[in-house]
Amino acid sequence: MEFVENAWYVAGWSSEFDDELRRVTVLDRHVLMYRCSDGTVAALEDRCPHRHLPLSHGKRIGDDVQCGYHGMTFDCSGQCVRIPGQDNVPRAAYVERFPVCEQHDIVWIWMGNPDLAVSTPVFDLPEFSDPSWHAHQGEALHLKSHYINVAENLVDPAHVSFVHPTTLGNAASENVPVHVSTGGDPIVAWRWIRDAEPIGFFKNVGGFSANVDRWHYYYLHLPCTAVIDFGSADAALSLAEDERDKGVRILALHFITPVSEQYSIDRWMHLRNTALDDDEVSASMDAMFKVAFAEDKAILEAIQEEENRPSRRRPIRLAIDKGSTVYRKRIRDLVEAERIESMGEPVAPSYVHHD
Repeated sequence: MEFVENAWYVAGWSSEFDDELRRVTVLDRHVLMYRCSDGTVAALEDRCPHRHLPLSHGKRIGDDVQCGYHGMTFDCSGQCVRIPGQDNVPRAAYVERFPVCEQHDIVWIWMGNPDLAVSTPVFDLPEFSDPSWHAHQGEALHLKSHYINVAENLVDPAHVSFVHPTTLGNAASENVPVHVSTGGDPIVAWRWIRDAEPIGFFKNVGGFSANVDRWHYYYLHLPCTAVIDFGSADAALSLAEDERDKGVRILALHFITPVSEQYSIDRWMHLRNTALDDDEVSASMDAMFKVAFAEDKAILEAIQEEENRPSRRRPIRLAIDKGSTVYRKRIRDLVEAERIESMGEPVAPSYVHHD
């Protein structure tokens, strides 16, 4: 399956970009990124049009980048501004520039048709700007796995009981039905586990010891950004589904960057409505997330290894796969749509359609 190009992908946290020339790979394309003197992040094709040396092997001259082979120099827009040994600059002397958007300390990049980037909003959540929530960036999980498999894992509450039995799940949820809504974007899968033992995560963060009501809401935004709303509350409160803010509530965010066909980066962070200014809580949550995500990594990379091997059987689908099945179809539809260039509505058409 090919990549969806006309979408915003996370290139990195804002803290990853400074004066240094940095190569980033997105959708199997190498991009040169660096922060210009005005604070914006430049994103250029990382290949000189002359002899194809990566510009990341060159050096900065102010806000310009000089190729390390013959000195061709390009500005932040990708235009060549100097060719040593000649005065004229051919029209073909440029490198592609990619649109970039930076918000909430996250740098996004657009790899497709640049004309569509302006009209396509970057992922956002109101909690980012809400003072009653605390945002904390985690790390980057490098996975030898196709991004589709990674994304599927993030719209799948059913795996938690088995893959994360000591951190994010336990046996109490094994047979609890999963609800799925596939009518829009995002695709949503969710379930509540009522009056059950708290999971390890909330024993630690929420201090729960008695039984709780807990929830998992998985929101998968196409092509591959996921928000997992999970939390717990004292079972005696009997919270309704729209009262989750009365409990200890976490929004775990996963920004998946497809690097190549079998390599993805999952940058993860969280928003929380508790212990807003407590760095120790952030560190404790990071430690637990690292354990859980290492468990995901082991599963996903083992799956990829098997998918790379020949098989005489096709995989089966279960009732719990509704969200992931619809997700795969929507990705296929987006990829197919990008292969076809729309010419708009026909003028004086020679065919009359009645359906």
